[in-house]
Amino acid sequence: MRTLLVSSATRIMGPMGPDCDLRQYGMRIAGRGGQQSKAKARIAVARKLAVLLHSLLAKGEVYEPTRNTVAPAA
Repeated sequence: MRTLLVSSATRIMGPMGPDCDLRQYGMRIAGRGGQQSKAKARIAVARKLAVLLHSLLAKGEVYEPTRNTVAPAA
């Protein structure tokens, strides 16, 4: 399970990853600088993904990739 979560986080954080709240969260952590912060960001996204999956399964909700993103003002 751990390997799948880290692989998924790597895909989300990669150059072709989807634009979603998880990616933005990881990029904020990775933006702190250095190669080590990118590794920490990947693990943080994997943990957040695990918590998100558990929450969605427990509540029976549907995943919304940009739920916490504020829409730009028109």
